[in-house]
Amino acid sequence: MSALSASELLAAWERGLGQRQADRALTLLAATHSRSPRDALAKLSIGRRDAGLFSLREEIFGPHLTGVADCPHCRERLELNFNTADIRESAATTAAEELSICVDEWQVKFRLPNSDDLLAITDGSQLGASRAQLLRQCILAVQRNGESRELDDVPANVIDATLQRMSQVDPLGDLQLAFNCPLCGYEWQAAFDIAAFLWTEINAWAHRTLREVDELARAYGWREADILAMSPLRRQVYLEMISQ
Repeated sequence: MSALSASELLAAWERGLGQRQADRALTLLAATHSRSPRDALAKLSIGRRDAGLFSLREEIFGPHLTGVADCPHCRERLELNFNTADIRESAATTAAEELSICVDEWQVKFRLPNSDDLLAITDGSQLGASRAQLLRQCILAVQRNGESRELDDVPANVIDATLQRMSQVDPLGDLQLAFNCPLCGYEWQAAFDIAAFLWTEINAWAHRTLREVDELARAYGWREADILAMSPLRRQVYLEMISQ
């Protein structure tokens, strides 16, 4: 993974505007993997993709992440704090393209979900419909006692076991954070989407950076490229001089 300059990150942000979240994730990942075709990145499992996004987040903003979450029981707002190192051990290892699981007399062959699968899901689909569509794309074959069966015939416990196996093989593909409310003691888990989290941070950074460029260009007549080539510290010093 190559480090991004301010200009390169702004270019990736600009390309991502108007894209769906799954596309934005690929846009950010492609910016740091210039030698990897976008199509190849889209074939990475969601966990491997997100491992790359965590690395990118650490490169741009550092390892410490902060956020907020509301307790579902008492609505108390909790502060979220963790480091990218906390989830490193959960990073996906390289898995076979085709996996299988046996539950009682059922055998399910499947692959891990990837960005192409997410992009294939119709906008506005209900959660249940999206889950069913994702399963149909990732489950390659189903047999019962050696005989081929349709996915609709598979009992719920076999589907649940397949989903659990997917999470075990690709843990970052469905990252769940554990919460404990200090006010009411309620405990729960909530999904953490690094693609959405990182995009929100980059979007805020881009607007802040462009305002700085505008202010410095107006004050000194410098070109955008020259301003962006400065370190953030040097830009800040010049901005402070303007306000004096």
